[in-house]
Amino acid sequence: MNTETLLVELGTEELPPKDLKTLGLAFREGVLGGLSARELAHGEARWFATPRRLAVLVEDVAAAAPARQLELLGPPAERARDDSGAWTQAAAGFARKQGVAPDDLELIDTPKGQRLGLRREEAGARTADSLGTIIDEALAGLPISKRMRWGANRMEFVRPVHWVVALFGDELQPCEVFGIAAGSCTRGHRFHADRDIPLAHPADYEQALAEAWVVPDFERRRSMIREQVAVEASALGARAVIDDDLLDEVTGLVEWPVALTGAFDERFLAVPPEALVSAMKEHQKYFHVVDADGELLPHFITIANIESRDPAQVIAGNERVIRPRLADAAFFYEQDRQATLASRVAALKDVVFQKDLGTLWDKTSRVQCLVRELAGALGAPADDCERAAHLAKADLTTELVLEFGDLQGIAGTYYARYDGEAPGVAEALQQQYWPRFAGDRLPEGPVATALALADRLDTLVGIFGIGQPPTGSRDPFALRRAALAVLRILVEKAIDLDLRDALALAAAQFPAGTLADDTIEQTLAYSIERFRAWFEDEGIPGGTFRAVAALGPSRPLDIHRRVHAVHAFSDLPEAEALAAANKRVANILAKTDDDSAAVAVDPARFVEPAESALWDALTQAGAASEAQLTGGAYREALAALATLREPVDRFFDEVMVNAEDPALRANRRALLQALRQQFLAVADISLLEPR
Repeated sequence: MNTETLLVELGTEELPPKDLKTLGLAFREGVLGGLSARELAHGEARWFATPRRLAVLVEDVAAAAPARQLELLGPPAERARDDSGAWTQAAAGFARKQGVAPDDLELIDTPKGQRLGLRREEAGARTADSLGTIIDEALAGLPISKRMRWGANRMEFVRPVHWVVALFGDELQPCEVFGIAAGSCTRGHRFHADRDIPLAHPADYEQALAEAWVVPDFERRRSMIREQVAVEASALGARAVIDDDLLDEVTGLVEWPVALTGAFDERFLAVPPEALVSAMKEHQKYFHVVDADGELLPHFITIANIESRDPAQVIAGNERVIRPRLADAAFFYEQDRQATLASRVAALKDVVFQKDLGTLWDKTSRVQCLVRELAGALGAPADDCERAAHLAKADLTTELVLEFGDLQGIAGTYYARYDGEAPGVAEALQQQYWPRFAGDRLPEGPVATALALADRLDTLVGIFGIGQPPTGSRDPFALRRAALAVLRILVEKAIDLDLRDALALAAAQFPAGTLADDTIEQTLAYSIERFRAWFEDEGIPGGTFRAVAALGPSRPLDIHRRVHAVHAFSDLPEAEALAAANKRVANILAKTDDDSAAVAVDPARFVEPAESALWDALTQAGAASEAQLTGGAYREALAALATLREPVDRFFDEVMVNAEDPALRANRRALLQALRQQFLAVADISLLEPR
């Protein structure tokens, strides 16, 4: 097979740095998808992405796809000729459509009998002919939230396009992308090598750009930045804090990374370090450094996009830029402390939470009442919980948070400490927002835990109650995250709280008529459903969750324990047979015309030995299972019931459940009902999927 290396590069104006990695990966997948769709075989593929380019290099791309044997079917054989042996209109029309004479057709055997048809070979797609379309399709499929136009044309892309490279081996592939003819020249660094860089072959791509001060490989550039930042921090005797998201963003900002260390005035260290870090990280894309104890140091590390002949000037410029940002933070911090946090609560009356649910003052009032109700169940001091709820959103009116939005809650904790609030109250103001994302830490103290739950329960009930649940990708109030946070707090902190009751308490804080009648059940169902993805991430099949959810439970900690117990049970050799037996029992009972559930099992009516054997085993295993259930030991309870496999199998082999005698039939169904109820005390294992 004739194969060559393929290179496609799109040269642009500066691409959004936060999206660059996603765009680079998606472009590779789009090109590979286009090749595969045309059956063009290929080898390994690499993607490249810098602020000014997206590129894909694919090895061993076939010049052409294999020819395909086509079998085109026409009318049935009996309709091909008329009584005189002449071709029918159906046969002639089919031949005409295929561009052949009727005599060129043949009879083809099919599962439905012989049909008139034509066999022909169709040439496979050629890479050279398909490349332009493949590139267009790949670019059209990129995840771009907002496209722009440039020049006089109506074409749209994330940024204006200036050059295109399309090389297949050493051959330039003539195609046009966004009105630009593909060439064999890339471009060097905007400042160090702002010129065309000719490419003789795709294999030259990375080296040619390296000589032109460009590191096109995103992951290599990312590693270089990480290493350089670590070296710069080490020279200070410190450790750089390298956030992965910031690292990706900085990687998307430079083509030739050079790490430089700057400093700021030590007086700024009196400001909460989170404010300084926010100024450096969010506004300037600097990496901050800490000492061995994790304390912030008055230094930062920036990544330049040039190899300067006078790096001191670059450093001085960065220091000049960051100084006013830090000065602003210091000024706002000092100004905010002129008033107590408690005095700011009244200002929340002017801040709308949601137009149908009132202001943040209204939300604060609801959460105050709710958190006091929850405090007892969580073992938290009610007065501290209510005080924390009262102050929870007050820092939203401070200058520091208005300037640095990511300090919400953090600023509140600092100001509460300064005001002399109780430690648990102060810490809760920051921790109410934990966990902020998947895998984030949970609130630590009981006051913070109570506040975190109450705040989210109020939001969930309120937004669902006014008919604005998440739809598709739209979730403006982050209800998915809120529901999952509630589950994580209750499960991971082992809080055995009934979520239905908690939601009812939250709903009771709203004025009458605000929420829809089905709000509690709708919110509960949505919240419990978040468990599905949770368990799938743990490798637990969906059927295991459904087996527990079928019982309609509402205590998340209990659900978690049951699901893990059922998952462990499903690994037992008896599980599959007992699940099938439970499904069979459920089907039998669903078709019954009498009320077996109201009939007590009468051992005196047993006729077959298998009936007695199952009853004896069920009595013994049931007693053992119920003893374990008393303490919530679901695994042990199911293990006890696993001993029923043999008597259950024997029962179905030897006993006719639907006996003609009504009393005998009812007694046997009651026995099956008793069997099923034993398992339903934990889960509906009939829903388990075969492993």
